[in-house]
Amino acid sequence: MAEPEIRKIIHVDMDAFYASVEQRDTPELRGKPVAVGGRERGVVMAASYEARTFGVRSAMPSATAKRLCAELVFVKPRFDVYKEVSRQIREIFLDYTPLVEPLSLDEAYLDVTTNLKGMPLASEIAREIRARILERTGLTASAGISYNKFLAKLASDHRKPNGQTVIPPEKGPAFVEGLPVAKFHGVGPKTAEKMNRLGIHSGADLKAQSLEFLEEYFGKAGTYYYAIARGQDDRRVVPNRPRKSVGSETTFMQDLGRPAEIEEGIAAVLEDVWSYCERTGIAGRTVTVKIKYADFQIVTRSRTLAEPVSSREVLERTSIELVRTVFPLEKRVRLLGVSLSNMSSGGPQTPPQLTLGL
Repeated sequence: MAEPEIRKIIHVDMDAFYASVEQRDTPELRGKPVAVGGRERGVVMAASYEARTFGVRSAMPSATAKRLCAELVFVKPRFDVYKEVSRQIREIFLDYTPLVEPLSLDEAYLDVTTNLKGMPLASEIAREIRARILERTGLTASAGISYNKFLAKLASDHRKPNGQTVIPPEKGPAFVEGLPVAKFHGVGPKTAEKMNRLGIHSGADLKAQSLEFLEEYFGKAGTYYYAIARGQDDRRVVPNRPRKSVGSETTFMQDLGRPAEIEEGIAAVLEDVWSYCERTGIAGRTVTVKIKYADFQIVTRSRTLAEPVSSREVLERTSIELVRTVFPLEKRVRLLGVSLSNMSSGGPQTPPQLTLGL
């Protein structure tokens, strides 16, 4: 059968997911500004809506967040709980469609053009899903409904928290034109700054540019920007999208200054990475180490091997060889990270691939 010309896409995004889980499970945190992450070191992983009113945001250094909000309550993350809630939410999604594309633990795309419930309106499906999520988990979700992924994701952010927005085909281009480019999915802060320097501040400004102009300044991404400025996005919802990389990083309570400390830190950080490889049978060929100095300067070192990493020993040896390229240290180190990319199956074991919840 021919694919319908107009698709029905829902983007579901949990509201302040990690922080909301903590407020749900600890009643005394409700109504208070909460940040999930380290109090003294590291960054904010998630902020409650009460914290956001003070300007606290995810990825913000914890010290900065504390200066913005003296009453901020820091809570350690509990990923086992977040993953379990994510699994419960994904079970709800799969009652409506097998076409579920997780983006992270707290958001996903659903293609409900043809759905298992036979419901004609995607907006009703989204409303029912949000109600079931609230009933089962005690958490609220927002949803965007449109005819493509780009607009659905924009729409889900439009009436947060606990709301939903529909962008029908006849309103898509106008909706895009009225938004600042910094709000577009796929336009990061640096790209937004570059666009602003070129006089592109809104979707309307972006639409006014020719394809040749956008390709000249943004390369292959220029084609994507040209399309989304017109409300066009042909990407399909792809369930069980293969993971492109796996990584882990740690911010230490005290800055590290001796080479032996750095190497011990690297060995400890890579445990989570290798655990993932053993659990899934998936490994990578490219090893990357990340070093963040005390002054927040970040450097990375990478090496691509001829074959996927076959053992923890190979991963540790390669990682330590990479980190040794920054010795002797000119300044102390606050964070270390290890990641694997160029992923392929057939690694250390070959059980079925693990899919992390939502």
